[in-house]
Amino acid sequence: MPYYNGPISDHFDGKHFYHPGLPPTDKSIFDILRWQLFGKHSKWPRSVPARSGVKPAASVDSLSITHIGHSSLLIQGTGINILVDPVWSDRVSPFKALGPRRRNPPAVALPDLPRIHAVLITHNHYDHMDTATIAAIHAQHKPVVISPLGNDTVIHKDAPLIPVETGDWWQSFPLSPDLRVTIVPAYHWSARKFADRRQALWCGFILDTPSGRIYCAGDTAYRDGKIFTEIRNRCGSPLVAVLPIGAYAPRWFMDSQHTDPAEAVQIAADIGAQHILGVHWGTFQLTDEPWDEPLQLLENEIGRLGNTPIRAQAMRPGDIWTPVESVVKSTQL
Repeated sequence: MPYYNGPISDHFDGKHFYHPGLPPTDKSIFDILRWQLFGKHSKWPRSVPARSGVKPAASVDSLSITHIGHSSLLIQGTGINILVDPVWSDRVSPFKALGPRRRNPPAVALPDLPRIHAVLITHNHYDHMDTATIAAIHAQHKPVVISPLGNDTVIHKDAPLIPVETGDWWQSFPLSPDLRVTIVPAYHWSARKFADRRQALWCGFILDTPSGRIYCAGDTAYRDGKIFTEIRNRCGSPLVAVLPIGAYAPRWFMDSQHTDPAEAVQIAADIGAQHILGVHWGTFQLTDEPWDEPLQLLENEIGRLGNTPIRAQAMRPGDIWTPVESVVKSTQL
């Protein structure tokens, strides 16, 4: 059963979603074997330092972004609390005893979350769509769940009673009179198993709030960079861009699906962001780079550019960013 039945478009051929005008992201089994057999896999520590036990405010009038871990975020503003790609499970895998496991706990325990009004899911990879977590949050908070086309089918396979609103790239959803979320393109792909590749759409999100515009890229590559200029032209430049800076090695395998830190800085420049919050590193070992290399490379790239107006911070779990201070309250090792 396909995940989505809808009209053919410039990025949907009737069965699969794709990137118009670009080579496919699909990798063969031979590519995967080449990587796994001959890649230089860095050894991560069993535990990566991070904060836990953070207790967020029940409500925030202006704007606050709390990093839960990996790509999971709590965004609070104008009295609305939003989770992006919430993952509280110990492993990101279809199997409970196999697959990448957490190297640090979620910074906020599930019972310590404030009332959640909305959950945004960028795509259906296990490190972004954790249906057990979505079900637990829905049972407690009954939020609206928003995701791109086809992902309602995926969520309903594990949690059939959860209402999910889906949309195509550029579709907007009002969350309150003062806050709107827009689904925007990303250079990535989707799959939950071997036979369902690209049957559901993937995306980033733009959140328009009275205290500033936020761009959450989800997972994305840089590729030709055109979508980032288009996002800026259509939606306006964001105050802050939450960008993936990890899971990029080896580049021959990952460059069509994940940015490295230098490409994340280029995205911020293209889209006109004032601040980069780097995520998607240091919690789950998905690829070959050392756990702390994304942090070092992001700092090196900002230093190389010298007089760039962009401020950048590699977010650790428990870090909190607010525009009033324009800095992150950061975990100290």
